Amino acid sequence: MPSVTTYQEEGTDVTQAPDVIADLTAESEALDALVAKLDADQWDTATPAPGWTIRHQIAHLAATFRLAGLAAAQPATFQEVASRLSDDFDANVAAAMADFVVEPPPVLLSRWRAERATAEKALAAVPPGQPVPWLVRPLPAPVLAAAGMMEVFGHGQDVMDALGVRRTPTDRLGHLVGFAVRTWDFGYLARGLTPPEVEFRFEITAPSGAVWAFGPEDAEQRITGPAEDFCLLVTRRRHRDDLALRAVGSDADHWLDIAQAYRGPAGSGRAPGQFARSGQR
Repeated sequence: MPSVTTYQEEGTDVTQAPDVIADLTAESEALDALVAKLDADQWDTATPAPGWTIRHQIAHLAATFRLAGLAAAQPATFQEVASRLSDDFDANVAAAMADFVVEPPPVLLSRWRAERATAEKALAAVPPGQPVPWLVRPLPAPVLAAAGMMEVFGHGQDVMDALGVRRTPTDRLGHLVGFAVRTWDFGYLARGLTPPEVEFRFEITAPSGAVWAFGPEDAEQRITGPAEDFCLLVTRRRHRDDLALRAVGSDADHWLDIAQAYRGPAGSGRAPGQFARSGQR
């Protein structure tokens, strides 16, 4: 029988594991190893994100790590930068990565490495329990690192899809799973919807076979399935029809349509069947 780890109290989840920053480093290094082998032309390969090449994906990650490092090490400066952001999410994203995306690939790769090393060091140095300012609300450093896992996973998936590469999932995904459960209401908020006043039960199966469970055991609204599929759903890199996730209850079923682990615009996501696996329609 698979082992079951249950997380029920607020703030008690896999994003609090002490190895989250080490796992963020490992996830980033895996993506780094993939793009480091590309020639200059391959960096301009289109990804499934409209208008974004591999170059854009890495530039965005570099910009995100730069912000995270600033938030952890220089919170006052970060808040000053954040205060200058406009209400146009897409414009903010484009502006943040503008000076990265124009770099030659070797320089862009080097700058991404430097930004993530700075961010990882800064996050590791934050005293336990001290919140770090962030774009939506302050977060504990381990949770912000888990948000970084979400960014690396999602944008890394776009790179892998562009190159036709299949990920080998690991239990490092647990940090992203925990973060997505913590931010379960983001899909509603991004669409101007009111989250239902119900509690969900999530039972997510890790690549190792362990089960990560969140929420009341007797909840009527339930989400179950593999961790990789769950992460693909909440980063909107796959349509629910192409994933082995199951919902019990009408609210849970609706959640599978709108789930996302970030507060930006939902975007169009991926179409049904766009990345169907063998045996799926």
